[in-house]
Amino acid sequence: MPTTLSAFADVTTSDSALRRFLHGLPGVDAVGLEARAAALGTRSIKTTAKAYAIDLAISMIDLTTLEGADTPGKVRALSAKAVNPDPTDRSTPMTAAVCVYPDMVATAKAALNGADVKVASVATAFPAGRAALPVKLADTRDAVAAGADEIDMVIDRGAFLAGRYLDTYELIKAVKEACVRPDGTAARLKVIFETGELSTYDNIRRASWIGMLAGADFIKTSTGKVGVNATPANTLLMLEAVRDFKAQTGIQIGVKPAGGIRTTKDALKFLVLVNETVGEDWLSNHWFRFGASSLLNDLLMQRQKLSTGRYSGPDYVTVD
Repeated sequence: MPTTLSAFADVTTSDSALRRFLHGLPGVDAVGLEARAAALGTRSIKTTAKAYAIDLAISMIDLTTLEGADTPGKVRALSAKAVNPDPTDRSTPMTAAVCVYPDMVATAKAALNGADVKVASVATAFPAGRAALPVKLADTRDAVAAGADEIDMVIDRGAFLAGRYLDTYELIKAVKEACVRPDGTAARLKVIFETGELSTYDNIRRASWIGMLAGADFIKTSTGKVGVNATPANTLLMLEAVRDFKAQTGIQIGVKPAGGIRTTKDALKFLVLVNETVGEDWLSNHWFRFGASSLLNDLLMQRQKLSTGRYSGPDYVTVD
């Protein structure tokens, strides 16, 4: 199938056209969505498949520190852990990325020293997104110039909820352009919706389509800074959106649930959602990520238990 957005060329020509398209999307059956997510969460994964799934989940983690108290030392330690999550077992996969604030990008890049781990940076006045457009674009350009491989931007939820859909689309387009380096290469763009603030599943579906139409490389549930973050239901809805988008355009978009995913059991439920909804094409860290900090430690403890038969406990993994 050719990869093209030509079928949607007229959708983004005006706010009214975009509104008609978004409100013409099928309504979300909330009960059915939550029931399917819950049913898939009961799937059992046996020992051999579980070992594979744990390694896959580790390789999909964006190991994250986004605190005001972040220091260069903490970022260097986190980067070392991303490259070598379990010093007692060098067969443990590296994580997909280290995710930091823009001012810590250069520190993370230097600490990784060419390792096959991406540096992701939040931008656009994360987490609230309450800043003028020039500030958001400068935030993005600074992170890209410092060496960020990926940018995690936040949409203006106020604009979206006020029905200013074209403004939301234009913001994502502008940030996408700011991700391009002078040599023509570009940082991949993850668009954060903050699903916990969007109120309805219909809004999450609409935001997903705005992000995809505007050129997002990933759509992401949350910042991890509000009460409701990634859930199986909102992630399932976003997976259905990228599946439908690829079916209509041939363009594949990644998905990143973030916030609140803390245990191996949680992570495996999300991998089942991916496999059953979009299939094996998305079962790699190029197309699916976990935004997490504490998840890695639980995955490491479960991995150690599978390999040794003993549960090692939290004293045998580093505290981030």
